[in-house]
Amino acid sequence: MKIEVQAFLNVEQSVCGRRWIDRLDPAATRMAGAIAQQTELSEILARIIAGRGVAVEDAARFMTPTIRELMPDPSTLAGMDGLAERLADAVAAEETIGLFGDYDVDGACAVALMARYLAHFGLEAPSHIPDRIFEGYGPNNGAMDALADRGATLIVTLDCGTVSHGPIVHAQARGAEVLVVDHHLAPDTLPEARGLVNPNRRDDISGLGYLCATGVAFMVLVATNRILRQRGIGPLPDLMAMLDLVALATVCDVVPLTGLNRAFVQRGIEVMRAGENVGLSSLAIAARVSGPLNPYHLGFLLGPRINAGGRIGDAGLGARLLSTQDEYEALTLAQRLDELNAERQRIEVAAVEQAVATAEMEIGEGPGPAVLVTGSSEWHQGIVGLVAARLKERFSRPAFAFALGAGGGGTGSGRSIPRVDLGKAVVDAASGGIILKGGGHAMAAGATIGPGQLGPFRQYLIDMLTDDVAAARSSDGCRIDAALTARAATTDFVHMIEKAGPFGAGNPTPVFAFPSHQVKFAEIVGTGGHVRCSIGAGDGANLKAIAFRAASTPLGEALLKARDGQRLHLAGSLSIDNWQGRESVQLRIIDAAVPG
Repeated sequence: MKIEVQAFLNVEQSVCGRRWIDRLDPAATRMAGAIAQQTELSEILARIIAGRGVAVEDAARFMTPTIRELMPDPSTLAGMDGLAERLADAVAAEETIGLFGDYDVDGACAVALMARYLAHFGLEAPSHIPDRIFEGYGPNNGAMDALADRGATLIVTLDCGTVSHGPIVHAQARGAEVLVVDHHLAPDTLPEARGLVNPNRRDDISGLGYLCATGVAFMVLVATNRILRQRGIGPLPDLMAMLDLVALATVCDVVPLTGLNRAFVQRGIEVMRAGENVGLSSLAIAARVSGPLNPYHLGFLLGPRINAGGRIGDAGLGARLLSTQDEYEALTLAQRLDELNAERQRIEVAAVEQAVATAEMEIGEGPGPAVLVTGSSEWHQGIVGLVAARLKERFSRPAFAFALGAGGGGTGSGRSIPRVDLGKAVVDAASGGIILKGGGHAMAAGATIGPGQLGPFRQYLIDMLTDDVAAARSSDGCRIDAALTARAATTDFVHMIEKAGPFGAGNPTPVFAFPSHQVKFAEIVGTGGHVRCSIGAGDGANLKAIAFRAASTPLGEALLKARDGQRLHLAGSLSIDNWQGRESVQLRIIDAAVPG
């Protein structure tokens, strides 16, 4: 017989319609007690890591992840040895090596990582980032021609290429061999490249399928360095000094921050804070980052600006910024990306308002469809992924948004919820002829549709994913790590829990419940409709808080209604806010409930 566990603070239904759940089940609670007893960790830190599946014997390693301990031999990746040998041959022979990358942060970082590596040997690598609208995703014949015309005898595709059969054959017909370094879901038949490394190809047993493309590229360079060392070629590049790019890509591609990825991000942020990459330093200045760089800055300030070039501007700006050693060029590129990001935000707001209104009509008073699929001829192709993300956040279900052309065809992006594999569904839809092409991974995917395919694609996703979405949402409560008061939320406390980070996908940010706290005031701020407020338990201690993009949601309405001192149970995550050299704590509110 199933025993129903009592809701945290007895919250059966919050203002967002969620049940509050203790992240730790009884077994994890016992594990937390054992961790606290056998280590020097505080009880609350022990609860946090136990709630992420860490056993007593692994607690010390979890708190201090090292690349040396966690990184396997690169040769465990299928196809690695042959690919690394060919790349080493090209470096030794001083060949012209062309780089082709995707137009997102992961693609830009992978291209920049490879370009910086080759620059160490005095090799200037021509690169090509495709225009999202005119070229679309992945290699194309024109781009292969352009790289071959610039003298490339070897082309490395980064964050793409696994399904690019035709362009790879075309490049090789032009006299340029192709190496594919990717991480997207692979079909049964791989392209006839000179080498292909992708931990998600069917015959790969490395267990590294959670790496982003830049992480895979880093593994390729580790293998290449080893081969060059064996050949007596040196001095070799310091790969550890390039982990800032791996960290940025890992956070922004929303891959799991577990295992090797945690070590990459933790060490990469340390490298980033040293400021050796003038491109990243310039972008931090343009983004008005205050205080030491952290995963939040990477995911919400730096990443969106790099992506802005690929969304509505020059897709190559990000890779150029991250590759350059010229400080003036870096400042100029960073400023341009900041301007494009501001323009992207204006375009996004209008599209999201239209998409939300359409979704609300479709859902109505009932549960609505398990997957939201919408499109408009008015939407810019570069922001449909952001529209899908906002729909997913707002309605807690997978969502796809399409920029449609005059004939009804178009390109779109989708975002999923945990435990629902959207990428596989899209790959299967493409294989079945329901859409023209598509691909991706579990949490994000892209698709191209022809005239008349939007409706069938919508119905296909609903048919394929309804059961998975229902199962995921049935366990989708607001998971609480511990209860806290405003007085206890100090900077020392936040620094302590950050030791269990970096937090993100696969290692969720700790969520704390603040029982029966007064909302001292609340106001709407910013163009995104954020709700800023102050909370306290009535003991004189106040905590500043914000609910992002909440103004027109049940959460925002509850906060604004309670702003004269009404008490609410509040749930959210804590962070350090740096302003003019001073640290303070801020609560990011994600849910609220009326006590009792």
